[in-house]
Amino acid sequence: MEETLSDRQQRMLAFIRAYVMEHGYPPSNREIGRATGISSTSVVDYNLRRLERKGHLVCDPKVSRGIKLNDEQPFVPLSSFQIPIVGRIAAGEPIEALEDTSETIQLSPDLAREGCYVLKVKGTSMVEDLIADGDLVVVQPQQTAQNGDIVVAIVDDDQATLKRFYREPGKGPGGTDRIRLQPANSEMNPIYCSPDRVRIRGKVVTVIRQIK
Repeated sequence: MEETLSDRQQRMLAFIRAYVMEHGYPPSNREIGRATGISSTSVVDYNLRRLERKGHLVCDPKVSRGIKLNDEQPFVPLSSFQIPIVGRIAAGEPIEALEDTSETIQLSPDLAREGCYVLKVKGTSMVEDLIADGDLVVVQPQQTAQNGDIVVAIVDDDQATLKRFYREPGKGPGGTDRIRLQPANSEMNPIYCSPDRVRIRGKVVTVIRQIK
């Protein structure tokens, strides 16, 4: 049996497993497409057939939501654990720093590691990275970032924002370094800060699309 999955197929399979775990039934092809950034349902269907041929699931075209995960695969069912939803994060202008809540979400190990936390996205500055208003992002806590990482950044100690991180040597005042917090929205401008004004709170490792 062919085992290798493309990145797209891995994202689809992870979403299907998470959806079934949360709802008790499989998602529709359109929901899979929305959650994984695929606009064409025919492309979703093609990749579902590939997953079926690789033995990961079974599709019944005569049944609505006719997807059944293959229980013989070692990753089904997956263990899972509760991840705290600790507040909201701005994908736009920075908003107040993280809020504590008592909400949690149950996620499988392929979507989050223990120690991660979840934030609800507010705003549209990251839409070109397929992170929309109302989505959930799983964040791995860390205090450093590589250029291009999508991070939770605290600006001036009390403003939280979700952006791509870039350190730009020599581009600040007097040739000092500066930090560019870059939105993924061509209609919005980046945020420029000196390094001492920015603290990294974590890196986004998973996006969970909220189906309307």
